[in-house]
Amino acid sequence: MDTGVISRRYALALLKYVAETGRGEEVYAQVKALLSDPDAAPRPLCEDLERFVSLLMKNGRMPYVKLIFHSFVRLYDARNGIHVARLKTAVDSPALQEKLRAYLSAQIGGRVEFESEVDPSLIGGFVLEVDDSRLDASVSRQLDDIRRQFIEKNKRIV
Repeated sequence: MDTGVISRRYALALLKYVAETGRGEEVYAQVKALLSDPDAAPRPLCEDLERFVSLLMKNGRMPYVKLIFHSFVRLYDARNGIHVARLKTAVDSPALQEKLRAYLSAQIGGRVEFESEVDPSLIGGFVLEVDDSRLDASVSRQLDDIRRQFIEKNKRIV
């Protein structure tokens, strides 16, 4: 059986189950914590997640648990209007993150969660990815563009 089918079916089952119990936000938070750092995950797990993991063990689906949890997070985000934005900056900038969060919330609608990363190779500026869109306002990309234009204009390699 296809692992994508397995992970999606179990993720849908977990999503429906937590919708019935009303503890979706708690399970969502714990699943995200487990995915980011399994060693620092909250102990004990909530009752719904404990029951789900025991079901996975009983059915021999533990090798797929990471895929199932990733599918669950994507489905939960889609159902609840949560958009994940990935922000990469040359230096840490909480002020920029807050401005972008306010702007994106107004434009997209719904909740925006940020995953930020510092990458000094950008030199300056930022790269923002939301859903399937990417805005690259980094200095390193602008320098690459200038370099390409120079090569094309002079028809030689520099």
